[in-house]
Amino acid sequence: MAAQNVAEFLLERLRAWDVETVFGYPGDGINGIVTALGKGEGPRLIQARHEEMAAFEAVGYAKFTGRVGVCMATSGPGAIHLLNGLYDAKLDHVPVVAIVGQAARTSMGGSFQQEVDLPTLFKDVASDYVQLVTVPEQLPNVIDRAIRVAYARRAPTAVVIPADVQELEYSAPTHAMKMVPSSLGIEWPDVQPDMEAIRRAADVLNQGERVAMLIGQGARHAAAEVQQVAELLGAGVAKALLGKDALPDTLPYVTGSIGLLGTRPSYELMRDCDTLLTVGSSFPYANYFPEPGQARGVQIDVDPTMVGLRYPYEVNLVADAGAALRALIPLLVRKEDRSWRKDIEDKVSRWWETMHDEALVEAEPINPLRVFSELSERLPASAIIAADSGSAANWYARQLRFPSGVRGSLSGNLATMGPAVPYAIGAKFGNPDRPVIAFEGDGAMQMNGLAELITIARYWEEWEDPRLIVVVLHNNDLNQVTWELRAFSGSPTVPMTQAIPDVDYAGFAAGLGLGAVSVDNPDALGSAWDQALTASRPTVLDVRTDPNVPPIPPHATFEQALNAAKSVVHGDPHRWGYIKEGLKTKAQELLPGHRK
Repeated sequence: MAAQNVAEFLLERLRAWDVETVFGYPGDGINGIVTALGKGEGPRLIQARHEEMAAFEAVGYAKFTGRVGVCMATSGPGAIHLLNGLYDAKLDHVPVVAIVGQAARTSMGGSFQQEVDLPTLFKDVASDYVQLVTVPEQLPNVIDRAIRVAYARRAPTAVVIPADVQELEYSAPTHAMKMVPSSLGIEWPDVQPDMEAIRRAADVLNQGERVAMLIGQGARHAAAEVQQVAELLGAGVAKALLGKDALPDTLPYVTGSIGLLGTRPSYELMRDCDTLLTVGSSFPYANYFPEPGQARGVQIDVDPTMVGLRYPYEVNLVADAGAALRALIPLLVRKEDRSWRKDIEDKVSRWWETMHDEALVEAEPINPLRVFSELSERLPASAIIAADSGSAANWYARQLRFPSGVRGSLSGNLATMGPAVPYAIGAKFGNPDRPVIAFEGDGAMQMNGLAELITIARYWEEWEDPRLIVVVLHNNDLNQVTWELRAFSGSPTVPMTQAIPDVDYAGFAAGLGLGAVSVDNPDALGSAWDQALTASRPTVLDVRTDPNVPPIPPHATFEQALNAAKSVVHGDPHRWGYIKEGLKTKAQELLPGHRK
């Protein structure tokens, strides 16, 4: 039997960590690993169309499975291409391991082709752990630590293996000085809270009369405890964008997303509360929190580096969210005055009525809100939703009403363009039995999504549930940029920068053998969704939407909306459409029954 080389041992070690899928793209810097992959013992390489997409797919896989995502690339440009996806993992606290090739050791330092100082390159994005393997004996320790650190810190790590090292005969570390043996597996502790801090937190919360809760992705596994605490405190619950799936929107006191992309009930919850309990969230925008001094505060987070941020909390509890809330519950006194809770529930009910009415506002040709609203009525309970950055994120945050069981995410903190389709691919490989839906603006689709339709076409027949729906908001405009210019710079649209070429997205999908539906009539949206949700193959919904429907912030008044319209009226070729659609949309909040 031939001796095992380093590349073969690498794959064996990944298998031992239950890594079944690696997302990547080949190149001569990883020829040894590619050769080992060719022996078919696993893990399996899923070939993306670009290394950045491989990294995003690893992020999507990790986000929607809770397991480490692994991506792989060659030296030089391949490694460089991974960076954006890895930064997405870093900022959203997702465990991802990047395995990258490097020039041969004999050529390093000699300005050889594709030679890049990769440990330095990855030092920031993989700041928790990046290592260069130079001898076989390093490998088990380096791989084990990269995986453990990725899990422990919920962060990307990187392992750099020169091409010639991959071909060396594997030799395990010995029982000798300066050798570092290693072992598999990790048993996680249950991070219990300090009971004195729990008592102080309970005292703060019991004294409050108008309690608001803000939850993030760190509360996802503690949904039952969050509900019990909210019921005891008579609280409303707002959700950071990465925690949209942490609690169902069907609960009457869940006010929905918070922030610029959030809801009016969440804005008013923070504006009017006298006590704030934050669980598992590092939501960054201080202006959407209560005014300093307005509310007393308690924060719960498992990460000690993330407590005490954003607001002057009185109690900063470091603990697992579920464990902390379970310890807190027996000490909480149920609030008998339910007027605060009733007011919240009334506002939430009116908000969803308003969202329904805003989605039905006529537009040219289709109101983008209606694309999302029609899905909300049909959303399978097992669905996974990936939304891209840009205007798609606005409607994802406000219009989709998640029932229990639905998962959803986007690029929350990096807010990068183009991850929705590769997220969906990663989600599908991690959950082949669940329907997955990706929402893309046409700018993001042209940037990344079109090429990854080829990846979908290549692999979809392997999935137990073949449904992967890619929805393109087709308006030929970089719409989020357009609105940011209008809202923040008082500037008219600049067609040379924001207008994008018209593409037949459905035609492209059909050419790949995928399902394809073009929609330019709002009354056809429902049947288009029905067709896609019952299809026997992945489907692209190419929906012609109106770029002039504005993503008006939830706190904007009618007067502010009018002033914003006036500020860009001169020089904007779409000014009258913008004013008409904006004021028609905002007016829905002012109709009888929608506001007190």
